[in-house]
Amino acid sequence: MIRGAAWLLAGAGLATSSLAADVAAGRQKAAACAVCHGPLGLATAPDAPNLAGQPALYLVAQLRAFRGGARQNEVMTLMAKPLTDADIDNLAAWFSSLVIEVKPPP
Repeated sequence: MIRGAAWLLAGAGLATSSLAADVAAGRQKAAACAVCHGPLGLATAPDAPNLAGQPALYLVAQLRAFRGGARQNEVMTLMAKPLTDADIDNLAAWFSSLVIEVKPPP
């Protein structure tokens, strides 16, 4: 139960930080992400996930995990290492602002 409460509190902090994020700054910072994740967050590399439309809370948590070493990927660890909390919040704001439309097959 305590772990669940700690997770909720940590999540609340992440959500609060991304509320003040700057989508335009995130878009500009995302230029470095475009090689693998595409200019609009739709992956161009076969082993890269789509980032467009992902919840900001999720994106913030994943980027901080890469930056801190809790999540390992050779490329993403290098990319995330120099990011500040504001950079991460802005990137999350940009990618989460992108709208994805899902259509069932005909």
